[in-house]
Amino acid sequence: MITLEDIKNNPIVDSFIRKGNEYLGVMGFTEHSYRHLNLVSSIARNILERLGYPKREAELAAIAGYLHDIGNVVSRNEHGISGAVLAFSILNSMGMHPDEIATVISAIANHEEQYGQPVNNVAAALIVADKSDVHRSRVRNQDFATFDIHDRVNYAVEHAFIWVDRDKRTITMDLTIDINICPVMEYFEIFLTRMTLCRRAANFLQCVFELIINGSRLL
Repeated sequence: MITLEDIKNNPIVDSFIRKGNEYLGVMGFTEHSYRHLNLVSSIARNILERLGYPKREAELAAIAGYLHDIGNVVSRNEHGISGAVLAFSILNSMGMHPDEIATVISAIANHEEQYGQPVNNVAAALIVADKSDVHRSRVRNQDFATFDIHDRVNYAVEHAFIWVDRDKRTITMDLTIDINICPVMEYFEIFLTRMTLCRRAANFLQCVFELIINGSRLL
């Protein structure tokens, strides 16, 4: 069976990740490098493992997490769709079982809030994992005076963590935000649709989604 390590060792995957992140940098988008992909991959795996899902399903979530932004090498617009197409070709050439390919590419295609849906467990885990990576380390613009709202929101987040409670069936996103940089309202202005998608994803996994900011529960 194809593993996450097999994916990481694939030269086409490596090239597309590097180039995609480079192209996003040219356009002024936040970091989408190995740091982001490895973190999302790990969180997606952990969500399913901690909720008691099969190990192989958790491995597929880790693979989907690592590949979810590969479509940025084509275009930022609808990169989930283009990423799913690219992933199909790569996974098929590596000999992954068709049913597993279907699971991974559907998760990749559905991870963005504009059109995404938690169509399976892997997709649901990927959605929550991807949307949880909000942090100042992702901001590439070094000139604070020219920050747009996306830069401010990301830069204001000092800590982000996902807590999974199998017994209570809760998935909690816990954030610490510097409100001197970004008021909590600006976070919601940018990320309300993302949080709505996270709630749908948690519900798919038969969990309740919670959002805690600076120690206060908001969802």
